[in-house]
Amino acid sequence: MKQGNTGQGAGRKGAGAQGGRSGKPSRRGAAEPAKGAEASRKHGGSGGQRRGRGDARGGADKRARGKRDEARDGVTRGVKHADRDARREATGKAKRAGAQGGKPKHTGKHGHGAERHGKQQTVMPDRSAFLPVNRADMQARGWDQCDFVFVCGDAYVDHPSFGMAIITRLLEANHYKVGVICQPDWRDPESIALLGEPRLGFLVSAGNMDSMVNHYTVAKKHRGADAFSPGGKMGLRPDRAAVVYGNLIRRTFKDTPIIIGGIEASLRRLAHYDYWSDKLKRSILLDSGADLVSYGMGEHSIVEIADALAAGLSVSDITFIDGTVYRAKSLEHVYDYELLPSFPSMQADNLEYARSFNVQYANSDPFTGKRLVEPYSDHEFVVQNPPSKPLTTSEMDAVYRLPYARTYHPMYEEAGGVPAIREVKFSLTSNRGCFGECAFCALTFHQGRIVQVRSHESIIEEAKLMIADPEFKGYIHDVGGPTADYRAPACDAQLRRGACRNKHCLSPQPCRKLNADHTDYLQLLRELRALPGVKKVFVRSGIRFDFALADKDGGRAFVRELCEHHVSGQLRVAPEHVSNAVLGVMGKPQHQVYEKFVKLFAEANEECGLKQFVVPYLMSSHPGSTLDEAVELAEYVRDMGFNPEQVQDFYPTPSTMSTAMYFTGVDPRTMERVFVPKSPHDKALQRALIQYRDPKNYELVLEALRRAGRLDLVGYGPKCLIRPHGGHVPAGRGAAKQGVAGLKNAASGKRGGVPRGHKR
Repeated sequence: MKQGNTGQGAGRKGAGAQGGRSGKPSRRGAAEPAKGAEASRKHGGSGGQRRGRGDARGGADKRARGKRDEARDGVTRGVKHADRDARREATGKAKRAGAQGGKPKHTGKHGHGAERHGKQQTVMPDRSAFLPVNRADMQARGWDQCDFVFVCGDAYVDHPSFGMAIITRLLEANHYKVGVICQPDWRDPESIALLGEPRLGFLVSAGNMDSMVNHYTVAKKHRGADAFSPGGKMGLRPDRAAVVYGNLIRRTFKDTPIIIGGIEASLRRLAHYDYWSDKLKRSILLDSGADLVSYGMGEHSIVEIADALAAGLSVSDITFIDGTVYRAKSLEHVYDYELLPSFPSMQADNLEYARSFNVQYANSDPFTGKRLVEPYSDHEFVVQNPPSKPLTTSEMDAVYRLPYARTYHPMYEEAGGVPAIREVKFSLTSNRGCFGECAFCALTFHQGRIVQVRSHESIIEEAKLMIADPEFKGYIHDVGGPTADYRAPACDAQLRRGACRNKHCLSPQPCRKLNADHTDYLQLLRELRALPGVKKVFVRSGIRFDFALADKDGGRAFVRELCEHHVSGQLRVAPEHVSNAVLGVMGKPQHQVYEKFVKLFAEANEECGLKQFVVPYLMSSHPGSTLDEAVELAEYVRDMGFNPEQVQDFYPTPSTMSTAMYFTGVDPRTMERVFVPKSPHDKALQRALIQYRDPKNYELVLEALRRAGRLDLVGYGPKCLIRPHGGHVPAGRGAAKQGVAGLKNAASGKRGGVPRGHKR
């Protein structure tokens, strides 16, 4: 099922459903779900030759085949219904806004006088605009029973940046009755029975964000607020929420089907390393008591599952749907699969997990991915069907035309609303998927490498709805996705044959077949700028600077227009590091590529007569980063001339290549050893080096420099990072030995001044 923020970047920008902004998976590891932020793939069902065989039970074979075809038709039917109904809804909203002479006046608990006193009040839709959250809401719709009840760890926000909203509205468009239970009290079984037993099943998601990332920093300290809860209150969901909710439902409703999804379940669908307990854990399917996992974004699979259940299939027979994971007692009726190392063997040998993860990664493509089987014993197997196919543009358009209320439920108004909506309320999702393949990012596992886009018409239509909102001040906060400037698959072949198995689109060098073209994205931005009522359109979800440089025909023009119209003082990009050795492990372009972009950005600003700056996201303690590389990064920070605010310790969230390195000590792609800074103290040393100007970090920086043999950086010279204690330079091996990175820098003399385009 859909959802987004993918974890590693949770501490960066906003929170994510389809992730980093609550509607797009963050580029930094396991979360948003994402939300995410937070939708899915394929429109045509599971595909005949790729079907898993859940037909061991009597005549279930023929029945499953027939219902599979019906499910496939149901997806098509549902998207068409959603498109038609949502167009009518959008037209009605536009007419109503026009009849009111533009934007409606603000109302709210402070009454009409609030405007006169300068207080802007939120205009809340009536609760009838939302799906039922209690029995009274069901009765108001004339329902005796829901078809599905969606249980979620987030507060109820009916906005397309939130995974729960898309899945529930899509099911509604397919004529299913869907109720919502948000943030139930997991200590009280009655909280899960609020809407009664659903006719077809429970759908469970931990929320737009991995619940563990939501609760804990990378240092495993409790966070103080939860942006996805009313008033930002922490503690309204349990740790490992999908597992807890699943077991609570199973204890209360013994035989009702349970389907779990969202970012938390998607990235734990097979055995995975759990950073918080520092151990290998089983598939979430086994620990949660669920019947199925709907992984990835989920629009296709959830409709197929719903139609199969509605047709009378037992949930145990639903083994043929792409984008799902199920359990099997034997492999007698499972075919065309690749056998992964068993869970006991991975527990005994970390390297077995590295091999398993590499196979999983290689089979994450919807066109080439095989069915995977993970044994737990001789009579227990977890079977992962191939990923769902990507959504077409028309399917994505239909998803975003569904009749969302576009805000949080009015029951949260007294608590101050749900903070996560602020980041995305006036932002536009234009794409999903990412072919960047950063090793620390979970997007390959959740959204896939094939970029899917909405049409200009769909995005403009949504922008007009935002403009009609009385809170809109003329500023569109973002137009993008996981990467803002992707508007097509990396190459035409991806939609025929899938993404290349052992090749990367951008690193270490852009593929010669890469379709690097910003024409469509620029035209979209121009159309949005031209809308009446729009003052400024920002691009904040991040661009791939190497992709911009790869656009030989239009890259320079794109950067210039970006500077002139879509940046407000600072452009944030993610080089992550400066050491080419670390960047290679990360799957990022070499540092000189970033420097080339910084220079291009500075030139574009000069042409526009502006003074704007590149602000880099940097990451410490990533696998492959020794103290030598950390010192190299600190020297680069020194030469930038300002303290970087956007610094993230590497966060080992589930199902990323970097997390597999962290756990096993090898790169699964090569099985070569990789240095991993693991202890909290080692990680603190690397982070302190980046923020060496902070007086609180002095002792850590001094220790790091001593251990790296770089005491030449302690002193009063312009290249020194810190001054000595008591006015004298400490003696030590650093006076004679500078370390690998230090010798390299001293020989090259690259760090003499502030790079062009960087802020002093």
